[in-house]
Amino acid sequence: MNLTISGHHLEVTPALREYVLTKLDRVTRHFDQVVDVTVLLTVEKQKEKERRQRAEVTLHAKGKDIFVESAHEDLYAAIDQLMDKLDRQVVRHKDRLQDHHHESPKRSAMVGEAS
Repeated sequence: MNLTISGHHLEVTPALREYVLTKLDRVTRHFDQVVDVTVLLTVEKQKEKERRQRAEVTLHAKGKDIFVESAHEDLYAAIDQLMDKLDRQVVRHKDRLQDHHHESPKRSAMVGEAS
C-alpha cells in the first residue's frame, strides 16, 4: 500500500503522521486490498473559527476509488470524523464485493433429494 500524507498551509509533524497511520490501521484491517492512500491536511483561511481544519482522503482500492472529506475546528477531530466516514464506506464497498447470492446448504440438500 502506498501512503502519501501532505499538508496545505500546514506542516505535517511526526505526531500528525503517526496519528493518521494509527487511524488508517482500522480501515486496512477491514479491507486489505487497498492499493494507494492519499491524505491531505489543510488549514483554510476563513473568518469564522469553526470548520477551518480540513482533512481529505482519496483511497484507491481494488475495484473502486473512495474520496472522503471532513472539516472541524480541531484537526485531530477532523481526522477522527474522516476515518469514521472512510471506515463506513470501505465496509460498504467490501460488502458489495462479496457474493451474497448463494444457495443455502439446506435448500441445495432438498433439491438433491428431489431428483
